[in-house]
Amino acid sequence: MIGLITQYGLALVFANVLMQQMGLPIPALPTLIVAGALAADGKISPLALFAVVFIACAISDATWYTVGRLFGHRVMKLLCRISLSPESCVRRSEYLFHRWGNLTFVLAKFVPGLLMISPAMAGTMRLSGWSFALLDGLGAAIWAGVAIGTGMLLHHEISQLIGHLEELEDVAIAVIGVLLGGYVARRWWQRRRFFNRLRMARITVDELHRLIAEGQQPLIVDLRTSLVRDQDRRFIPNALVMDFAEVDQWLDQVPTDRELIFYCTCPNEAGAARVARKLMDLGYTHVRPLLGGLDAWIAAGYQVESGRVGSAESALSHEVSPA
Repeated sequence: MIGLITQYGLALVFANVLMQQMGLPIPALPTLIVAGALAADGKISPLALFAVVFIACAISDATWYTVGRLFGHRVMKLLCRISLSPESCVRRSEYLFHRWGNLTFVLAKFVPGLLMISPAMAGTMRLSGWSFALLDGLGAAIWAGVAIGTGMLLHHEISQLIGHLEELEDVAIAVIGVLLGGYVARRWWQRRRFFNRLRMARITVDELHRLIAEGQQPLIVDLRTSLVRDQDRRFIPNALVMDFAEVDQWLDQVPTDRELIFYCTCPNEAGAARVARKLMDLGYTHVRPLLGGLDAWIAAGYQVESGRVGSAESALSHEVSPA
């Protein structure tokens, strides 16, 4: 790595950081730490190193911000669909923003999986360009400074470590390759096992519409996060809002023979399917996720309502209360 950085200099660092920030599974942190060690030894300019890292982050983040602003929440669904952890990608990013607010865009580069999601989410939320540039720029500066600073601070130890690895040569490369490959394979297997476990029959929007038209009154639950509902206040008529964490609180209030339909904005209805599977494991037989979610319902031209969605917990409590 030292030979590559010495030969190609800042161009290699720029390309590595840009590819990682754009979403390719090419880690940039080792390169930055080694480059920081070289900067401490006077082989690279620290200011120039910081500048190319910052510019690479700015180009990538501005690209994803623009894409998110142009195409909305569909971009986040697409990004999470190709992620190794699609079941938690969207929801985790939305949860972190709900908890941290705009601080999410400053800390995103330190949270695995949020490199692309954070800028795209800022664009989806219509965060102003100046606000995003300030917050994201601060986060990029902190991230680059920590990585480069670590390399400069530990340059003696890093030089010794790399010297030992160079002595091992092919063995060291093979070990690193096996560890990296094992990590990717493990995450891929977890992804596959998750979707295999959640494989179940979905209900289509046409089937749900027919149930409603026939007067069967299925219980429809909106599992979208508050952030998504604030951006799109449309919902299926008579749907009730429920957070994933609240499901256990109202399970005993739902009749096991009631038709339950869940929808969310998760890729492949992963979140809705997870809740449905949990209920099925507890004995509920008439429970299904809605294929395509709210987007499919709207695309089919069926009626939607706007405004505040009713709470599932309060509605169910009212249903089971004595007349």
